[in-house]
Amino acid sequence: MAIKDVTVIIDVERPTPLLGFGKPLILGSSTEGKPYKTYNLDSLDGVKADYGVGTEEYKAAAAIYAQGDHAPKEIAIAQRKNGTEPETIDQVLARVWGEDFYFLTATTTDDAEVDAIAAYVDLENYRQFFTRSDDPVRIAAFKAKLYKRSTMFEHDDIVKYPEAALIGRCGSAPVGSLTWKGKTLAGIQPMDINGTELKAIHDRGAITYVTKAGDNVTSEGKTVSGDFIDSIHGQDYIKYSIEYEVQKLFNRAEKVPYTNAGIAQIESKVRTVLQRAAKQGLIDIVDNIPQYGTTFKSRANSDAAEIAARTYTGGEFWYREAGAIHDSIIRGQVRISA
Repeated sequence: MAIKDVTVIIDVERPTPLLGFGKPLILGSSTEGKPYKTYNLDSLDGVKADYGVGTEEYKAAAAIYAQGDHAPKEIAIAQRKNGTEPETIDQVLARVWGEDFYFLTATTTDDAEVDAIAAYVDLENYRQFFTRSDDPVRIAAFKAKLYKRSTMFEHDDIVKYPEAALIGRCGSAPVGSLTWKGKTLAGIQPMDINGTELKAIHDRGAITYVTKAGDNVTSEGKTVSGDFIDSIHGQDYIKYSIEYEVQKLFNRAEKVPYTNAGIAQIESKVRTVLQRAAKQGLIDIVDNIPQYGTTFKSRANSDAAEIAARTYTGGEFWYREAGAIHDSIIRGQVRISA
């Protein structure tokens, strides 16, 4: 866990009726386990040297690498020890959690292990987990847990790691620049299904890969709870960016005084991040005005005990998500000549 003096809390207000943000970690397992290690993805030679072509870790890395120019520059791989004195899922995740990655996928498809990973990611309320299955019953049971930060990829050929391919296609794009629906995945074959079968997959909380208008594309871009993958990615990016920028202010300034001027320095960092997020497409813009705001209490309105403790908790911000269009209904009218 990074050492820091800044904590950002985001509450998602729902309407009524840079660092590692594209880097994936592949979590495998072996008798002895292996530590977290980063691999440059200019080629798969490094992964091949450490894991070998036939391993599940290599297959997952190859699915990411196959996405070509969309693939991230780096990936990471770690293994859980499952031999003598095996690590639990919680233990291996605690071991790697302080490392540099954002997206997580695993070679395992064991129900208990997949559930444990999803539960850990939700509890930490940071990062996203992608998994795969070809079993509708297991997928429906996974949805019932309503994991906010886990995406289930249903496919009849899970050996090809379709969820890793999806991370490779979308994960390293600038945050806010794309939605995860409608993306073509190199090396993955579309499911031969009809509309009714696709609806059943979505009802189970999964996404899949299908053909639409002659193009092979991902069918949706949601986690099992129904949250949009890019929305969660954006929220995490803004939270991290504000923490990072304000921490840098504390690190570099000789002193941030507990005055209105000092408070304004903190607010300025927050507004800089929000402005950048608006330019990246994360925040709605109306008539050229980004839809965000900040409210920072003055020193006079701050709690005396907090002033004495040198703690400032009077800062708040809000923003309206830009979102994306995933579906459309267009009505037409035929006019008959008299």
